[in-house]
Amino acid sequence: MSTPFVRNLILGLSGFALASSTANAQEPIAASLRTALCFHASFDHGTDADFARGDRALWTAPTMTKRDAALKGLPNSGEVTLEPKTGRSGSGCLRFSKSKGPMVFFKAEKNFPTPTANWSGTVSFWLSTDPAKDLWDGFCDPIQITSKQWDDAALFVEFEKRPSGIPFRLGVYADKKVWNPTGRKFEEIPAAEKPLLGVEKPPFVGGKWTHVAFSVAHFNSGEPNGIATLYLDGKKAGEVSPRTQTFTWDPNQAAVMLGLSYVGLMDDLALFERALTPEEIAQLFTNGL
Repeated sequence: MSTPFVRNLILGLSGFALASSTANAQEPIAASLRTALCFHASFDHGTDADFARGDRALWTAPTMTKRDAALKGLPNSGEVTLEPKTGRSGSGCLRFSKSKGPMVFFKAEKNFPTPTANWSGTVSFWLSTDPAKDLWDGFCDPIQITSKQWDDAALFVEFEKRPSGIPFRLGVYADKKVWNPTGRKFEEIPAAEKPLLGVEKPPFVGGKWTHVAFSVAHFNSGEPNGIATLYLDGKKAGEVSPRTQTFTWDPNQAAVMLGLSYVGLMDDLALFERALTPEEIAQLFTNGL
């Protein structure tokens, strides 16, 4: 008969073995994430990125169309601020306090893959907002990446606050001449033709951090096989159906724009040079970088 000491020792060793096994299994995934990483802004030590292959600075511009007038740093008018102890781990994050105001962004060149043949990439970040209380009516984009406009070679996620609900969507709009060659009005285009994925009941609630990630794969292949996948809290929420996804950017104008009409917190923005696997996304949600 084993003594309590022996039983506790066995349980302790079993727990240690399980923890070691889990840690060992996570190590290759963590290494693959670090290898694929292009850009990471934790906002723990300021607004500049902790790691970047390109420009590390956060910039402020009057509007999306006036990025040439941008200045380094946050807007002096206070619509976007760095909160030193409000982040998801008790450290820094960005706070967007008004739906209207200057635009903040990071330059995309080298920090996120420029569209080329068989283009892919992944965007990861955390949001904390109470959509019903914090967001204004209509649309807001916590993040949008393009050198043009929202419907022309653009990647984004958006909330739409409306009386019937507040869905969260992933949009992956190819060059406008590709996805809307005849120039139809947006409201005239059937939903199945729009490169959007909607989640009608997303997991955003006040006082909680929600992990958001999306990946693109097989874009600029010349074939109708471009796929974009959305993940929420480490799990696949859906994908934009395969289609021809042709993107062209001016690298000098491409921007990772943050908090467009969004009200709430943002933390831990990371950009990757390829489409991450579901296991890698789960690792980001569970353990971070």
